[in-house]
Amino acid sequence: MSAATRLAERAARLAGIAGWLLGWRPDEFWRATPAELAAVLKAARGKEAPEAGVDAGELERLRAMMPDR
Repeated sequence: MSAATRLAERAARLAGIAGWLLGWRPDEFWRATPAELAAVLKAARGKEAPEAGVDAGELERLRAMMPDR
């Protein structure tokens, strides 16, 4: 599987999560940076919640591929 295919699959998964948990429409997801998505998901999870849901490694890979400028 190519890196582009893996990225597309991961992005689709994150877009689905953002839509389901946050009510984001696709355009809202694609305008958000990986750092913004991570911050919103962390806030939604709460301070006491276990580390579950979106894999932190996956978000880090996306941040590395698309850094905030």
